[in-house]
Amino acid sequence: MATATFAAETVNETLDAAADGEVTISNVSGSIEVNGWSRNQVEVTGELGSGVEELIFERDGDEVIIKVKLPRRSMRSGSAELVINVPEASSLQINTVSADIEVSDVQGEQRLESVSGDITTAVFGSEIDAESVSGDIEVEGDNQPIEARLHSVSGDVVAENLSGDLRSETVNGEINVINGSFQRISGETVNGEILFRVGLLDDGRLDAETVNGAVDVEFDGEVSARFDIETFNGEIRNCFGPESVRTSKYAPGRELKFTEGGGGGRVTINTLNGSIRLCK
Repeated sequence: MATATFAAETVNETLDAAADGEVTISNVSGSIEVNGWSRNQVEVTGELGSGVEELIFERDGDEVIIKVKLPRRSMRSGSAELVINVPEASSLQINTVSADIEVSDVQGEQRLESVSGDITTAVFGSEIDAESVSGDIEVEGDNQPIEARLHSVSGDVVAENLSGDLRSETVNGEINVINGSFQRISGETVNGEILFRVGLLDDGRLDAETVNGAVDVEFDGEVSARFDIETFNGEIRNCFGPESVRTSKYAPGRELKFTEGGGGGRVTINTLNGSIRLCK
């Protein structure tokens, strides 16, 4: 099923789909909103801009493909504003260039990529991989342990109620992780602050690194880990253990090494220019 158009057009199409199949979506610019529902169908509604050549909407086995196609070797640009309903157990693969992505009530794995758009999604016990070059990423979970990877080049990363294994990265932006209990959690940014308000399992690992920015870690409950903390230019404040010491009498750096509880986990924090705070 393909809709060809060079004038603005409304689309409203439906296909039968597998209850737990994959939905692949591609759009250059505009927006994509995906909602999970109880029907074994995929429904696409929205507006196709005047520069769109066609909307490809087809099923191949358990996969449903939705693609906004632009004319080849054309100077015109085209955008589409799409609202897509999918079976709630579907897995998603979404790629955009300058389109925002918003997902809700979808329980399967998610692979979300945008070049210059924001990504907002909720996850329910399934793996999430979200990546944007110049956009913010916001993910909300249900505290089930999952594997999550959140990466932005120029944007903030915000995660709430995730648990399990989380890798978060940005070059220019903040990283905020609120709630959740982790086996492994890491945050890395060049220019931006890192804020963790999390629980760490007894044999878990937490790593945080920033070049220009502060790191603020507050543990939910008791923590059992070996701590290795260092900043080249900044203060270290520890609310529940020993104080930091100077790394050298000739340099402003400070370090803090100690063990809390049984020491089964590992916490490593490094900053070049920024303060570090530890509390629980």
